[in-house]
Amino acid sequence: MRTGLIAQKMGMSRVYTEAGDHVPVTVLKVDNCQVVAVRTEESNGYSAVQLGVGAAKVKRTTKPMRGHFAKAEVEPKKKLAEFRVTPDAVLEVGKQLSAKHFVAGQFVDVTGTSIGKGFAGAMKRHNFSGLRATHGVSVSHRSHGSTGNNQDPGKVFKGKKMAGHLGDKRSTTQNLEVVGTDEDAGLIWVKGAVPGSKGGFVLIQDAVKRKLPDGVPFPAAFIEAAVEEAPVEEAPAEAAQVEEAQVDTTEATDSENKE
Repeated sequence: MRTGLIAQKMGMSRVYTEAGDHVPVTVLKVDNCQVVAVRTEESNGYSAVQLGVGAAKVKRTTKPMRGHFAKAEVEPKKKLAEFRVTPDAVLEVGKQLSAKHFVAGQFVDVTGTSIGKGFAGAMKRHNFSGLRATHGVSVSHRSHGSTGNNQDPGKVFKGKKMAGHLGDKRSTTQNLEVVGTDEDAGLIWVKGAVPGSKGGFVLIQDAVKRKLPDGVPFPAAFIEAAVEEAPVEEAPAEAAQVEEAQVDTTEATDSENKE
């Protein structure tokens, strides 16, 4: 079982297929996603990877979290999340993950915090049909109807579907198809809608109800740090040729001056 990724929801767009059909997609951005800590069977009793994304201001980071990031030798992160993995998929602290962690055509589960809609009625919150439009019903057409019982037990059971607060809770949408990725820009295009509002963070994981396709990087896809090439020293033979050419030029100039 591989780790997932933390991404930021940028909004929705569309992608056109070769046949000219358009596919609605949600654009997710993976920004500087690094391994901050790991959990192992020996030390913690379970295997997991803690990831962090974004960059947070140091002055807005608590002192304990500053020490946590300093221990991992990474910059303070805006968002942290932990993913359960198998022991063979534990990653090295400090590694940066790429958007190529997911491949086009695979299915993923996306978890986020749904948009809060405040107090909502039973029809909007639970998809109730409401009361009849006529035949004695007046004023209360959108009410949820009777909720109680007779004298026994004579109460409203806990968990009864009624009007109340809607949204602003953890929600997971399963089996969303990955349409494509852009490693340089850190973008992932997922078919359909995902929970949350623009700018919110979501967790992307391999779909638990679908089989992984071939070619998926294991244990993860990393962004390799750019290595600066050292300047190549001039070869002795080439240097000698340059010196000979300079001598010939000097002799030619002297002869011209004598003439």
